[in-house]
Amino acid sequence: MTNLIRVTLVVLSIALVFTAWAPAETGADVYKKCAVCHGADGKGQTPMGKTMKLRDLASPDVQKQTDAELTTIITKGKNKMPAYDGKLTKEQIDEVVKYIRTLK
Repeated sequence: MTNLIRVTLVVLSIALVFTAWAPAETGADVYKKCAVCHGADGKGQTPMGKTMKLRDLASPDVQKQTDAELTTIITKGKNKMPAYDGKLTKEQIDEVVKYIRTLK
């Protein structure tokens, strides 16, 4: 093996090790972006949330929505809620939906 191939393999091995150690972004981590409007507790009692009359994410009417419905709202937006397609990955959106379920 040439030295270039050896060095390349070592660098790739190190990169894989550090990638495996990187913690996955949780729904709570991603939700921090949402908290600006929805509030840390999901109640929507922020200045922006009050202005836009946001629903409490822990409320029965939000919690009864399916994961697919919540995913669509986050992805495509709804009413004053902006779309996050292209701003968040599908995995991040899935994590936010899981996090919303913990607010009940």
